[in-house]
Amino acid sequence: MKKILATLIAVVLVSAMVFALASCGNNPSDQPKTEKLEGTYNILVWTSEVKGVKEQVKEQIDKFVAANPGLTINATIEGIGEGEAATQMISSVEDGADLFFFAQDQLSRLVQAAALNPLGVETTKKVKESNDASSVKASTVSDKIYAYPATSDNGYFMFYDKSIVKAEHLDSLEDIIADCEAADRLFSFNLEGSGWYNASFFFATGCISEWETDATGKYVSVNDTFNSDQGLVALKGMQKLLKSKAYNDSANGADFDAAVKSAVVISGTWDSATVKGILGDNYGVTDLPSFTVDGSTYHLGSFSGNKLVGVKPQTDAKKAAVLQQLALFLTNKECQLERFEKFGWGPSNLDAQKDPKVANDETLSALALQNKYASPQLSIHGSWWDIAKTYATAAKTATSDKELKEALEAYEKAINGLFNMSTDEKESFTVIGKFADNEWNKDVAMSQKPEGTWYTDEPIDFKAGDEFQVRQGKAWDVQFGAVDATTGKSTKNNFVVPTDGKYYVKLVFDKATGEGVVTLEKVNPSTGWTVIGSINGDTWSIDLEMEPGDNGVWRTVNSYEMAEGTEFKVRQGKSWDVSYGNGTANFVVSEAGTYFVEFNPDTTVVTLVKA
Repeated sequence: MKKILATLIAVVLVSAMVFALASCGNNPSDQPKTEKLEGTYNILVWTSEVKGVKEQVKEQIDKFVAANPGLTINATIEGIGEGEAATQMISSVEDGADLFFFAQDQLSRLVQAAALNPLGVETTKKVKESNDASSVKASTVSDKIYAYPATSDNGYFMFYDKSIVKAEHLDSLEDIIADCEAADRLFSFNLEGSGWYNASFFFATGCISEWETDATGKYVSVNDTFNSDQGLVALKGMQKLLKSKAYNDSANGADFDAAVKSAVVISGTWDSATVKGILGDNYGVTDLPSFTVDGSTYHLGSFSGNKLVGVKPQTDAKKAAVLQQLALFLTNKECQLERFEKFGWGPSNLDAQKDPKVANDETLSALALQNKYASPQLSIHGSWWDIAKTYATAAKTATSDKELKEALEAYEKAINGLFNMSTDEKESFTVIGKFADNEWNKDVAMSQKPEGTWYTDEPIDFKAGDEFQVRQGKAWDVQFGAVDATTGKSTKNNFVVPTDGKYYVKLVFDKATGEGVVTLEKVNPSTGWTVIGSINGDTWSIDLEMEPGDNGVWRTVNSYEMAEGTEFKVRQGKSWDVSYGNGTANFVVSEAGTYFVEFNPDTTVVTLVKA
């Protein structure tokens, strides 16, 4: 899955080297230093793709250099999304960035790939002293800190329409639902579509789901209490909204628009501007409410998350020291405040959080209120996100405690099964998405035919605009979607189906590089012709599609590399009732090459055409 480094990268632990860093303020050179940083270093930096972030990071790096006479940093700065950075790093650590921003739930993957240099003793102390506890925990694996907290703003809370939801009802889920129903407005909460959101009910009742990794970042166990008496209470609370006519399974700030008519949307800071633009003077924002079951009240919990900065291991100890201090600098109070002021990023730095501009920001204030009830989003097995959606779907239709308990038991069985998957299951690919009756909740099986090429076992009836991803091991650690027109490789963006039709989904996967390409192969009507045989090492199990030409001659949609002695036949309707090769015998390739197969139904002659 990962490209092994061509040369061994020594992990350099820099301790006993303390630098008093300059701030991002106006007089960086005024700060004293106990150790001089000097030399010239070429570095690659990955930061957010958001417009303006690269430029600001460049300015901050320049300030760091100005504070250290004798130091020169030639920084190449690229925009790589925080959710994408880890995938690119583990594909090739050697070619990856020296310093990069990434989302906290990617930490274990990066540690497992040896893509992070752990912090030294003094740097660890500084990070712990300067940042909130949840961000420090999010940066830690096996009691060792591997990254520098940059934000504490990846969480959710409640946006609401002040003209609909009464101020005195803000702490009661039941009262808010009643306000929405009375006004014929919706309550948008992404419960069925996202374990990230629906876990809030379980956290409210004291349930936990804590995933343990070893020192390499591999998942070894889980401490999960969702299947419990407290979990049953959580599902009963969730039912209050799921069964309401006001319920809308969404987390989109645009739902306040008149077309959707939401009065409440549970979302995060990224939706603040959108909601303000729609609601205007009726814009309201606060923490999540509480719900009551059997006379006891529970405040809804949430996930809290962070952006982190990582430093790649270096063979040059001096460069490693410079990068550690640069990362510490880029995540200090002043630099975090600069990003807050320009981009609205919520600081993890404790002093920055106390700054009046941050403290008085109503959206971040709502997040801060909710974070009192939040659980840090640490590393979670990629399959959990799908498994955790199933109990919400079950709760929506359940009519008894017995059915709710059965949903929790099925959930527990599924997560425990993640540690008992066979090697074949872990390495197999499946298709998941929004198509037919699939709402990102069912994996469609694929088979490898031949090695490195995967096809869905059955064609899928797609509509134009349907979306899907191909993923490995029914998890999101390795996934492929739309193909980048420049590189020709699939990205993590959803594959969007261009036109209606029945298609096989095909993945060509390079195990050595971890790269893949997803394509669709259209299925012809049942009266159409296909080719089947030992082409490309296949064992007579996959029909290769053909399409008719203007002259009535059918031709394979793709060309195929064929070895001498390859055998195949052309058949109709994927049935052996009517088939041709060399007459009724198999067609045998006499000379190796890359060919299209052509078939004339009028003469029943099969021919090869060189590509």
